[in-house]
Amino acid sequence: MRVLIVDDHEVLSASLAVVLDDQPGLTVVGVAGTLAQARRLLATSAPDVLLLDHRLPDGDGVAAIGELRAIRPSVAVVVLTASAADHVLVAAIEAGAAGFVSKTRSLQEVTSAVRAAAAGEAVISPEMLARLLPRLQRGGSTPRGELTEREREVLALLADGLSNAAIAGTLSVSVHTVRNHIANLSAKLGAHSKLEALSIAVRDGLLPDL
Repeated sequence: MRVLIVDDHEVLSASLAVVLDDQPGLTVVGVAGTLAQARRLLATSAPDVLLLDHRLPDGDGVAAIGELRAIRPSVAVVVLTASAADHVLVAAIEAGAAGFVSKTRSLQEVTSAVRAAAAGEAVISPEMLARLLPRLQRGGSTPRGELTEREREVLALLADGLSNAAIAGTLSVSVHTVRNHIANLSAKLGAHSKLEALSIAVRDGLLPDL
């Protein structure tokens, strides 16, 4: 898994780079301190995961998520937060972030978040997810592929904060089957991450209980 770190705090970035690079299967392909540097590295280093500070010297990291994902659509964006307000976190979800990790967490927890994001998991606690989902923007639905009943079940369980393994256990199916359902419903919704799929589902009224 290839990781790009974008944070203007040099001590934190250097520490993260050393720890992540030392983990089996992880390679830090670059460290950027500005959005301008991030754009260049994203285009040339092909990362799987982008650790992105939400405040950078030359712009707002969250506001730039859409632009950065346009450069590399497959990248999983994990936002590094200190004390971000809920509206910032909601904006990150709506922009397609895979999740969040606090700068106050241990380096090992950040490592776990990177691995989870690379595996397609939503990097967010169930408590935070429950708090943020009702705040997502709602609006008229856009014509999309119709979700199957099972895909709606999976979507509802995602909204409850369950992992792929937990969903598999709940539905008595394999994790592979759950991943296929998530891939299918994400494709129908035009989403590139679990959180983005939930954001679109809320906007389009597919989660009426929220």
